[in-house]
Amino acid sequence: MIGRVLTGLGLLALAPTLWAAGAIEGEVQRQPLNASAIVMFVLFVAATLGITYWAAKRSKSTSDFYSAGGRITGFQNGLAIAGDYMSAASFLGISALVFTSGYDGLIYSIGFLVGWPIILFLIAERLRNLGKYTFADVASYRLGQKQIRTLSASGTLVVVAFYLIAQMVGAGKLIELLFGLNYHVAVVLVGVLMVLYVLFGGMLATTWVQIIKAVLLLSGASFMALMVLKHVNFDFAALFSEAIKVHPKGEAIMSPGGLVKDPISAISLGLALMFGTAGLPHILMRFFTVGDAKEARKSVFYATGFIGYFYILTFIIGFGAILLVSTNPDFKDAAGALLGGNNMAAVHLADAVGGSLFLGFISAVAFATILAVVAGLTLSGASAVSHDLYASVIKKGKANEKDELRVSKVTTLVLGVLAIGLGILFEKQNIAFMVGLAFSIAASCNFPVLILSMYWKRLTTRGAMIGGWLGLITAVGLMVLGPTIWVQILGHEKAIYPYEYPALFSMIVAFVGIWFFSITDKSTAASEEQSRFYSQFVRSQTGLGASGAVAH
Repeated sequence: MIGRVLTGLGLLALAPTLWAAGAIEGEVQRQPLNASAIVMFVLFVAATLGITYWAAKRSKSTSDFYSAGGRITGFQNGLAIAGDYMSAASFLGISALVFTSGYDGLIYSIGFLVGWPIILFLIAERLRNLGKYTFADVASYRLGQKQIRTLSASGTLVVVAFYLIAQMVGAGKLIELLFGLNYHVAVVLVGVLMVLYVLFGGMLATTWVQIIKAVLLLSGASFMALMVLKHVNFDFAALFSEAIKVHPKGEAIMSPGGLVKDPISAISLGLALMFGTAGLPHILMRFFTVGDAKEARKSVFYATGFIGYFYILTFIIGFGAILLVSTNPDFKDAAGALLGGNNMAAVHLADAVGGSLFLGFISAVAFATILAVVAGLTLSGASAVSHDLYASVIKKGKANEKDELRVSKVTTLVLGVLAIGLGILFEKQNIAFMVGLAFSIAASCNFPVLILSMYWKRLTTRGAMIGGWLGLITAVGLMVLGPTIWVQILGHEKAIYPYEYPALFSMIVAFVGIWFFSITDKSTAASEEQSRFYSQFVRSQTGLGASGAVAH
């Protein structure tokens, strides 16, 4: 039952957590057609297509397509990053987690937030000073271009694929639920829109779609939280005490630690959330859209503030749903279960505090969040193929701009068709493991290679290659052998790997592999790579030559 609901709603970021915790119950049921939701949905689509047309006239070069020409300000980029990161799952999933488990919801939302200080203090400025379009520019700065870019592009495409499948299935089911559209029609609609945004508008259109979505989501969530607090006269103590009275678990909802009781799984989950964020290609790519390292630092500062504020709102919304939704029979079916399952707690709360018009607004915003995320994912995947594989590996840095841009757009079309096909193919499958795997791969392959390339002088191409591939393969292998896939999907009686999340072990394998095979590399090439660290360090700190040319 839990697996089917997760498949239906595609809790993109929190799916592994909620699935493992058993926080979600109830069957997905299609809601009555909401006219205001349809109107706002059409208005949003029309507005974003207008932005795409505007951006298309300004996206002529590869720099425009990949990074909006570096003309995005730190504040705009911070909002866009927040829009990219605050998925529909964060909104629906965390509020549902608070609705069912109380205080634990805040703990898990913090897990998604703690990765941002790592990006702020360790990655953002150096990434912007050293790179041009993708994080592979940085990882391969002083190492072998062909090997490292192939590894980075592979890690990117795997992360994008799993994340994209979850987004597409989630989008289809969410639209089917909220708007009454057929699932296949919904998936095709999302696929076509994301291709249009990326194909014609590039990073500029994607950025503004993410900014608009972030503003709408923050505004809607702020209004909901405000109305909840108004209900209790802005008294947090009253909010919590009244929630305890009506919740089936009583005072237990104010006690932490009820979801992941196994410490190994808890540590692995924490590592995946913390370091996986710093390895997500569609997030890292955003730092090349600003003019310099100072603006990159501002981006993270603003993004962290917006995301942190948003997670505080979801906590209030979750408790508000306990008060205003769980006690209202209008939001329940004949069996007493919440209509649409517990994941719809925030949507029902929108109806409770703002009526059908505000319900339509929140429904449209939930759809907008998915569009913003899939556009960013598609662009990062297209960039990995065109910039890293085609221009740098196949053409060895000699591809002309026109050909590279053509490859990007062809890849965007292919990714769009693939996303639609996989969204339809995986409709009935449990997709919970895909996002857990995406975060684990980002933490086990992308992050170790990226961070050590910037900070460790003795890193060599051989070490990065062997360690990076070992991390990627270990993360995938342990996830397949774990209880999610081995037992729940493949039907075996007992999991070979007993824990839900692989990051603790796969990250150790990656870092140890990179360290060992680097320090034992005595080749001439290794010595040359290590000798280039000082010039890389100077550029990473000063930004000299930061126009983007990869000096190798």
